[in-house]
Amino acid sequence: MNHLKTFILLAALTALFMGVGYMIGGATGMLIALVVAGGLNLFSYWNADRIVLKMYRAQPVDEQHPNAVVRAYVADVSQMARDAGLPRPVIAIIPNDQPNAFATGRNPENAAVCATTGLLDMLTRGEIRGVMAHELAHVKNRDTLTMTVTATVAGAIAALANFAMFFGGGDDRERPGGVVGTLALMIVAPMAAGLVQMAISRSREYEADRVGAEIAGDPQALASALQKIDGHARRIVNTTAERNPASGQLFIINPLAGRGADNLFSTHPATGNRVRALMEQGTKVGLAARRPAFVEAAPRAATTSVPSTPTIQSGPWG
Repeated sequence: MNHLKTFILLAALTALFMGVGYMIGGATGMLIALVVAGGLNLFSYWNADRIVLKMYRAQPVDEQHPNAVVRAYVADVSQMARDAGLPRPVIAIIPNDQPNAFATGRNPENAAVCATTGLLDMLTRGEIRGVMAHELAHVKNRDTLTMTVTATVAGAIAALANFAMFFGGGDDRERPGGVVGTLALMIVAPMAAGLVQMAISRSREYEADRVGAEIAGDPQALASALQKIDGHARRIVNTTAERNPASGQLFIINPLAGRGADNLFSTHPATGNRVRALMEQGTKVGLAARRPAFVEAAPRAATTSVPSTPTIQSGPWG
């Protein structure tokens, strides 16, 4: 089902990409856009995860890291991946104060999970486990390909639509719409791409919450983490996400500050609805009773501050 969903999504985005090409250059522009879209889809399949990791300056970490919180983070992700029957993913940290996390990769064998330094600094160990279990659920459900390719292609559609303004006006009969069509294109194309992302992303997030709660064995911890992340993400700007809004769907909570049209169509369900679903899940199946024993005794992750970005760069992050 996930492979079919990916195919349908790519087909829709490819059609939109071709439509943008047609509006810019008529039949010739549509043909060029088709060739470019085909190449972009193929390139995205193999490389989009690397592009996203590089974009956010993700730095791989392992059990040898000098920070105790980071070592616990690596150990917990590794253990949960084993329990979920997954290969160990690349485990990375993003030097960003906004608490957030995402997963990427074309399949479980080539996956990466990333947490921001803000997430490790602000959440308890149990909450961090809940968040990363959610990301492992995306890997297990093979959502990461859908997320990564969608972010790449949607970003390209937005860029092409903005590029269209350089071809506005004139008497080119092959290009339909003229100035009015070009202006409409600049507005409608990114919105349409956003709608495609939104339709896929919301149901995917609910399912990842459910499966992630099962992996971590603690729906309440994930619910608590979502509330904390949502509150802080609204106040702390993620500048990389703001510059690349199509990548916002990758994160567990929308990283965009909502200061413009970027946040008009949220790819994430309302946090309150997600929290209620998790609490109901915990009540129905009693997953909270299987909380890891260390959670009660271990110190909060936030009590051991993760270094700020300049300090992080000096550590052995690979």
